[in-house]
Formats: sequence, structure tokens, C-alpha cells
Amino acid sequence: MSRIRLGMVGGGNDAFIGAVHRIASRIDDRYELVAGALSSTPEKSRASGQAIGLPEDRIYDDYKQMAIREARLKNGIEAVAIVTPNHVHFAAAREFLKRGIHVICDKPLTSTMADARKFVKAVESSDALFVLTHNYTGYPMVRQAREMISAGDIGAIRVVQVEYPQDWLSEEQDFKQAAWRTDPERSGAGGSTGDIGTHAHNLACFVTGLTVESLAADLQAFVSGRQLDDNGHVMLRFRGGARGMLWCSQVAPGNENALRLRVYGEKGGLEWSQENPNQLWFTPLGEPKRLITRNGAGAGDAAARMSRVPPGHPEGYLEGFANIYSEAAEAIAAKREGREPAAEVTYPGILDGLKGMQFVDACVRSSSRNSAWVDLPD
Repeated sequence: MSRIRLGMVGGGNDAFIGAVHRIASRIDDRYELVAGALSSTPEKSRASGQAIGLPEDRIYDDYKQMAIREARLKNGIEAVAIVTPNHVHFAAAREFLKRGIHVICDKPLTSTMADARKFVKAVESSDALFVLTHNYTGYPMVRQAREMISAGDIGAIRVVQVEYPQDWLSEEQDFKQAAWRTDPERSGAGGSTGDIGTHAHNLACFVTGLTVESLAADLQAFVSGRQLDDNGHVMLRFRGGARGMLWCSQVAPGNENALRLRVYGEKGGLEWSQENPNQLWFTPLGEPKRLITRNGAGAGDAAARMSRVPPGHPEGYLEGFANIYSEAAEAIAAKREGREPAAEVTYPGILDGLKGMQFVDACVRSSSRNSAWVDLPD
């Protein structure tokens, strides 16, 4: 099967996430990066494109120029990865979607609810696919937990606890990644809620299959002068009666990337931690805890499909990203060949992005009203 011709918007020399997407796209050899508008200035874009070996005539000054020319080329890009700050996501994606080029976009969906609604319409009116890179949904043991819950192994869900603490913004930081994430013009209304809270929200909903019905949020900006929240506690009510709590923080010393999910049902519980991603703890009610490992005893088909290396060898962040890219590749290839994609393809899409934006919006509104309960759209 020929590789999918991929372009990239953003992700230049001083951008961490661009390199992650490039590596992820190549792990399973399904893509070839052939074009890019890699920075907000022509000079930086050209320098970044040259540094990663793009052809000179496929390095663009801006994403609109890139979308127009690539759509006309016989060997133009089939898909584009958008890895810019949040406020650029919609404008860039729209240029490619309307020309039938598939879009793989970093999360959160965008920076404002107004753009999120326009985004949905742009995707629905395009024949192109849209993929949102909530990469933690690509971890093998996350898929294992989802499969077990769907099979009824823990019974009807009662309690969902999800947390995502980090410590890297505990003090004011003066570098690019910190600057745009704490700027409401580029990041949006949510700070930690938008940056990592959306990951926690998405993970909880993806694994359990539940939808948040209403929430009550208490958000803070602990660092002096910071305009966006750097910590948030959120009480959750799910449709169907389950209850939950979400904590996101970027000012929790001692936590590097401590995403953790616990789900408790009538018949048992499940626990998963991103920093030990190849382990899933399963506790049937009244029985000892059982450790399920990736590709080990007790792991099922869903985990196996997401795994590449033998048991006991760690898989994690880059491979999780790669799984989303490879599922997107299968969907793109199926569309190219006029067939249905493989039944197991499950990647976050536009509605997941919209729900994430609605989550952030509801958190901000709730916190501004002294943590009043706010309903989320159905």
C-alpha cells in the first residue's frame, strides 16, 4: 500500500509537539511527510522545512498558500497535520477541508465556542475526514479497559475518578510552550482545563462510554498575574446516574505527567495510570486485585491491536500517538480505495472535539458563578 502523502501546519524548529507528530506518523510506515507551512513567519517556516529535509518547492510561507497549491498538484498531500497553538486550528483546518484534504488536528479543537460550532459545520460539509489527536485513547490498556467495561466486567458504572496533575507551570515560565498556553488569545478560555483537562475528560468518556450531563467547577490561577486557570476541581454528573470527579493541575510539584483513571461499577473496579501505561488493575468485587499487562494474561483483542512489541517491553506516549495516526491511515486508505475501514478503527473525531470545548466552556461558566452546576448540551 502506498504511503499517505502528509503535510504539516505548525511544528517548526522550536515546537515540541511537531516532532512528536512526525515520529508518530512514521512508526507504522503509513505516511510520508512531503510539504509544510511550519511556522508563523516565512523565514522560520523555510528554515524549519529545510531542517527536516522537505523539498524547497513544498515549503510554504503560510497554510492558505499551501492548501491552494497542494490541492492542485497531481501528487499533492492527501492529509495534513495541524499542530499550531489552539487559535489557529479552525482557520487552518477550514482551508484544507474545503479542498477535500483530510485533517489530523492536535487538541483541544480550537480556542472559542464560536469557532468550535463553525468547525463542526466545516467538517460536516466536507468529504474529508477529521481526526483529533487525543493520543491517550491509543494506549493498549486504555483500549483494554474500554473493552472490559463494554463487556460488562465491572457492571453498571457508579463512580469515575480522573486526574491529570503536572508541575511544569508552578512558577512563571518564559518560553514558547508556556507563553501561548497561558495566553487567552491563543489558548482560549481554559488554561489547565483546556490543555490537560480536556485529555482527562475525553479519557473518562472514551473508556466508560458515558457522557457528562452537568458539572460544577472550581478553577484557580495560583501563579500571580496568570490570566488562565492553572488548577481545577470539577464535580461530574453523567447521563444514566454515574458520578465523578476530575482534577487537572499544572502547579502540583512532584507530578510530571500523572494522568490517572479509576472506574468503579457494581461488580468491580479498574485503575490505570499513564506513567505505568502497560498495567491495568482489575478488582472484581470481593476478590483480590488482578494485574493485567499489555499482551499478558487477561489482555484481550483490543489491547493486542494497539501493541507492537513483545510482552514486558514498554509502549507508551509515542506509540499511543502512532495508534491514532495508524487508525486514521486505515480510514483514509479505505476512502481512497472506496471500501469500508476495518471494523476496529476507533479514533477521536469532530464531536469529541466539540464535547471537549463544551466541557471547558461549562467549567469556566460554573467557576465564575461560584461553582454552580451547569448543564452540558445534549
